[in-house]
Amino acid sequence: MATSSIRVDDEGGIAVVTLQHGKANTLDTEFCQELAVRLEDVQLGGFRGVVLTGTGGIFSAGVDLRRVHDGGAGYIEDFLPALSDAFLSVFGFPGPVVAAVNGHAIAGGAVLAAACDRRVLADGPSRIGITELLVGVPFPLAALEILRSGFGADLLAELAFLGETHLPSDALRLGMVNEVTAPETVLPRAIEVATKLAEIPAAAYAHTKAQLHRPFHERIAEHRSGDDAHVLELWSSPEALTAIKAYVDRVLHRDG
Repeated sequence: MATSSIRVDDEGGIAVVTLQHGKANTLDTEFCQELAVRLEDVQLGGFRGVVLTGTGGIFSAGVDLRRVHDGGAGYIEDFLPALSDAFLSVFGFPGPVVAAVNGHAIAGGAVLAAACDRRVLADGPSRIGITELLVGVPFPLAALEILRSGFGADLLAELAFLGETHLPSDALRLGMVNEVTAPETVLPRAIEVATKLAEIPAAAYAHTKAQLHRPFHERIAEHRSGDDAHVLELWSSPEALTAIKAYVDRVLHRDG
C-alpha cells in the first residue's frame, strides 16, 4: 500500500496503533484491510499489548459514507466484509487492547472502541454513540455482537434505536467508557493501563479473554454468513442508498 493510514509505535513493548486516515479516520475498504494486517503484524511482532488511538480531535467518525454512496452496491459488497474483519481483528486480539479515545467515536468508531478491553476517553466536546439507524442502515452482526460485549445488551438497544451520541460524563455514567481524563493525558493513561494489563501472564490473559468473548464469537460464527447476506441486501437497496445520499447531503456536506 503506497500510503499508510495507520502508524505503529513501540512504547515499552506496547504497540501504539494510531489511525491517521483523512481528517475523520473514516472507515473504507482499504483502511479496514490495513487495520487487520497491522494488528496481525503487531501480534506476530511480540508486543505485550496494544493502544488504539486516533489523531487530532477524532478517534473515528465511522463508515466513509461518501465512498459508500459513490461506490454503490459493488463497493458495498467488498466493504462490509472488510469492515467486520477489521472490527474482529481488534476484538479477537489475544493480548490487552486499550482504546485511547482522543475525540469523537461515532458509529463504526464506537464499535472500534467497544472492541477494546478498556476505554479511556478525552474530556471535553468528544461524543460517542452509534448512529447507523439514523443513516438508514443496520450494523453487520459482528459489529452488534462487539457492541453487546462492550456496552451490554440493555444499553445497546437504547443506543442503537435512539442513535444518540453522548458527552464524556454521560458516556462514563452509562458504562460506555471506563475512564475520562484530560485530552493531553488520554494516550499516556491508556499506555499505563495497557502496561498494567500486560503484566498478567500472556497465556492466562488470552485464555480468560477468549472465555469472556466466547458467546459473542460463537453467535458471530453461527449466524454471520446468513446475516451478512441480508445486511448487504439492505445496504445495497435503492431505499438505503437514497437514505445515505440524503444523510451525506444533509450532514456531511454541512460539515464540509
